[in-house]
Amino acid sequence: MALYVTLSNFTEQGIKAIKDSPKRAEAFRQIAAKHGVKVHQILWTQGQYDLITITESDDEFGANALALSMAALGNVRGQTLKAYDAADLAKIIAKMV
Repeated sequence: MALYVTLSNFTEQGIKAIKDSPKRAEAFRQIAAKHGVKVHQILWTQGQYDLITITESDDEFGANALALSMAALGNVRGQTLKAYDAADLAKIIAKMV
């Protein structure tokens, strides 16, 4: 299964309804499950990004559908990065020439 890290910022709409953010996080977990995506962590952060989510999916289409579904709601805009753990990196290194 592939890991994904999403770095997000609240939109104007999202920040106006910041008090609903914990409820939206729970809704995100439910929507993710419908897409076959496991949510490992949702973190609210200070600095350049407002949120960091760490998810896992064996289906790239499901992961992308989840990202688009969230963007369509209009509360956050994000950038999703495919991530690799040490075992995955070892496999990548083994393929190097």
